[in-house]
Amino acid sequence: MTFSIIARCRNTGQFGVAIASSSPAVAARCMFAEAGVGAVSTQNVTNPVLGPLMLAEMRKGASAEEAVAAARDADGFPAYRQLLAIDGKGQSAIHSGPKALGIWTSASGTDCAAGGNLLANDQVPASMVSAFETAAGTLADRLVVAMQAGLAVGGEAGPVHSAGLLLVDRQSWPYIELRIDWLDADCPIAALARAFEIYKPQADDYITRALNPEAAPSYGVPGDE
Repeated sequence: MTFSIIARCRNTGQFGVAIASSSPAVAARCMFAEAGVGAVSTQNVTNPVLGPLMLAEMRKGASAEEAVAAARDADGFPAYRQLLAIDGKGQSAIHSGPKALGIWTSASGTDCAAGGNLLANDQVPASMVSAFETAAGTLADRLVVAMQAGLAVGGEAGPVHSAGLLLVDRQSWPYIELRIDWLDADCPIAALARAFEIYKPQADDYITRALNPEAAPSYGVPGDE
């Protein structure tokens, strides 16, 4: 049904989430991050309330493990949930309830954790973590590589139709938030990678436009060359 990876960049302090699913608009329900706090994913028979709950716990000083435990204890149906969190120290925690769908598993690595359910095989999260740890580039680059690696070893048991990428930096709003809410035939992970390729060189410009429009570059479109 879903596979995702959460991560922290120890150099920049950025947090990020990348996710894909056979369900529509998975990113709208499942990926959450807050600058200076952490990143989380709540998936498998998703309760979206648990994402902000985990971030709120970490904002108060809880570790990723404590935040996941708080979400698990607050939910009435933890056996159905799969929760991932990473905190400001790069420590991660995962809860996978016994009623998660199909083949479900998870893996943790340096500054990252991945998990999935209804998977093609049990190697998907481990492959994502390995790819993230060895990839070069920015946090977003590495998250995209991790998603491509997860898909390459099988991904979900069936075709995926939606995907998303979320990064937070220093502002209260996302540094990058890209969503492919539904594709019938084409691969949403490939579409997400292309969207990121287009957005990446402009990401800092959008921050500048928000903070100091007078210093912002033009949009480079007709009428604002």
